[in-house]
Amino acid sequence: MRAPSPLRSGAFRFALMVAAVFAIGTVALLAMVEHEVSGYATEVLSDTIAAETLTLRSAVGAGPSSGIVASIVARDKGLREHQPRYLLVDRAGRRLAGSLPAGTAQPGWHNLRIPHPDPANEDGAKTMPLLALGTRLPDGAVLVVAIDTSDLKELRHGLLATTAGFGLVVTLLAAIGGLVVGSLFLRRLDRVNRSVERIMRGSMAERLPAIGMSPEFDHLSANLNRMLDRIEALMDSMRQVSTDIAHDLRTPLTRLRQRLETLRDAPPGRASDAQIDALLAETDRILGVFRALLRISSLESGIGRQRLGEANLSEMMERVCQAYAPVAEDSGHALAAWIAPGVIGRGDAEMLAQAVTNLIENALLHTPPGSAVTVTLERREQAILLAVSDNGPGVPAGEREKIVQRFYRLDSSRGTPGAGLGLALVAAIAALHEARLTLSGNDPGLRVAIELPDRADASA
Repeated sequence: MRAPSPLRSGAFRFALMVAAVFAIGTVALLAMVEHEVSGYATEVLSDTIAAETLTLRSAVGAGPSSGIVASIVARDKGLREHQPRYLLVDRAGRRLAGSLPAGTAQPGWHNLRIPHPDPANEDGAKTMPLLALGTRLPDGAVLVVAIDTSDLKELRHGLLATTAGFGLVVTLLAAIGGLVVGSLFLRRLDRVNRSVERIMRGSMAERLPAIGMSPEFDHLSANLNRMLDRIEALMDSMRQVSTDIAHDLRTPLTRLRQRLETLRDAPPGRASDAQIDALLAETDRILGVFRALLRISSLESGIGRQRLGEANLSEMMERVCQAYAPVAEDSGHALAAWIAPGVIGRGDAEMLAQAVTNLIENALLHTPPGSAVTVTLERREQAILLAVSDNGPGVPAGEREKIVQRFYRLDSSRGTPGAGLGLALVAAIAALHEARLTLSGNDPGLRVAIELPDRADASA
């Protein structure tokens, strides 16, 4: 499979998006800084002009504006770049002092531009921008004080250039970082995709490697591997079930076919009722196996969970024990019941009755006459215990986990009726109820217990 380009990867696009956000934020921040710095510089210039104007007005002597003229002349002699410039005109508009053009004499704040006094300046500017304040004196004269604002303009241009450059640098760094991260992510993701391809080609033992970019990705890989473990177990179970079905049904189907051939070869009208009944019984046994398989599959898929509700377990257990007391007596077994009264639990009484019935039938079938079978129902801390125990030959410890599998039968049980699905159905019912199924020794014999979570109070 061809690996995608890092430039088209999600990591690269995410990095570009983050870069764009940072660039916009940086531009906005520097624009605000530029606005504040420019405002502060303008305010400083305005305060300087206002203070200089106040100083000159205080220099008025005996004659009208004569003190201001002397002060302006003295200041103009030592005039340097970026220092205040002046103009004083009388009531008729005639220049009295100062280097500013006479046409700039107007009251109030205003901006003006004059020819640059030094044409060979560093910037090569032909004009000079000024911020000016014109003040009308008591005798009608107009005093103008102005300061060069070219430094303020340069400051603004510098801040704008810094803003654009910094935004460009952030974007480039984020793009490079996104390209590196995208390439690294794609290389690691490529290993995952190759593992997925091998799994799709049938290598169910393959597992996804850890991506390693962050704990979230590693947690995702671990969950996917657990899911693959579950899928592999289910597929193994399906293969085992298919094999078991073929193995267990081959004999009855072969026997059924032989009997049908016998009937076909027999003379017309010679088929006996016993032969037909045997064929029907064989057919019913095969259909019973398939019904049990369908029942187990439906339970394992969760069908019937919506039927779970409040159930009187004591009444259910008593009903089952009463139904099987004659059966146990006829087979030479002793059936005892220890049922706590008034036990209410959350579950489906019909399914639980099926589970208890299967356990009792297994105990009666696989223990010799004279054995005792005990049915127990009791409430424990946060649990309700349903148990069926016997004092028969029991089951070896190494086989107890296997007998709940479909079609699994002990060697000692091969000659007894059944297909090995009874305990598998019990296990499916317990799983649907979120109960724990345990098989343990009874010294002697076997004890099978279903431990239901006690949710009666929560259900109520």
